[in-house]
Amino acid sequence: MATSADLSGLQCPVPLPHRTEITVGHGGGGRLTQDLLDRVFRPAFGNPALDSQHDGAMLMPPVGCRLAFTTDSHVVSPLFFPGGDIGELAVNGTVNDLCMCGARPRWLSAGFILEEGLPIATLERVVASMRDAAQAAGVSIVTGDTKVVERGKGDGLYVTTSGVGVIETPLVVAPSSIRAGDVVILSGDIGRHGIAIMATRAGLSFESEIQSDCAPLVTPVHALLGAGLEVHCLRDLTRGGLATALVELAETAHVGIEMDTANVPVSELVQGACEILGLDPLYVANEGRFVCVLPESQATRALSILQKSALEQSAVIIGRVTAGPAGQVTQRSIIGSERIVDRLSGEQLPRIC
Repeated sequence: MATSADLSGLQCPVPLPHRTEITVGHGGGGRLTQDLLDRVFRPAFGNPALDSQHDGAMLMPPVGCRLAFTTDSHVVSPLFFPGGDIGELAVNGTVNDLCMCGARPRWLSAGFILEEGLPIATLERVVASMRDAAQAAGVSIVTGDTKVVERGKGDGLYVTTSGVGVIETPLVVAPSSIRAGDVVILSGDIGRHGIAIMATRAGLSFESEIQSDCAPLVTPVHALLGAGLEVHCLRDLTRGGLATALVELAETAHVGIEMDTANVPVSELVQGACEILGLDPLYVANEGRFVCVLPESQATRALSILQKSALEQSAVIIGRVTAGPAGQVTQRSIIGSERIVDRLSGEQLPRIC
């Protein structure tokens, strides 16, 4: 994958400075390719690894460290939504996956699939969001690629990001570390990302605009790890929401989880929107929320740390880990009844990340 990004296929019907009329075309290349690379991508993502214009980024991880590596594709529709856009989502989604491994994100790659006819101004806006999100998370976008597909076959823009992070903690932050007796802490209110996407897509309006919770989780996660807490597992709540994430953890760790629904924070706006749309907020996607599983003896300190974060002020204990039945999550309702929680079957809200 070339750090210089393959931009062949971009066309410009007018000189590049007149950007309001520039669109992506299927064909072309040459001088325009270099112009777009110099004017759009390098100014936003410039760093020594990218500026070397080599076939790949040559990285220098600390000697003897462990690395985490992840990748994700982002096909959200619409491209821009209250609280974020596909560019910010692409960076934060990969950054947060690395954080869930207990890693500090360091380097990202970005692959762009552009549909013929996409305004260059739209691309510039997305790239600027990616630049800002990367700076906020402390990562560098060091390599990438761009391809163009025919009109009607790309839905505007898709972005694929991969990331590498450095694991600084000696802990193994993974489902295999979960133990009976652990507590499950939820970092904040749920459902805002999925409902923000749905409301925008459907043209719904509410008393107040619902903003996506899209955000990097570097600060709260590394505050927990830096405090020396025995964090057993972390999981961000994306597709399938809180309920599906807990079921996945219970199945992988071969434990049971008891969830207290009364403790799960859901804003009145999100709750009302879910009732109108017939959705369960426990299954609605998030992009800036996670669960932390750790020993009960450390829960009070963990809550104190999270509640000092601007992102995680509503952190709360929402469940406990039991010895079994293995893979089973039970939900206790506000009135005290219990039911078994299943993972989401299909997609409640398609194209939300």
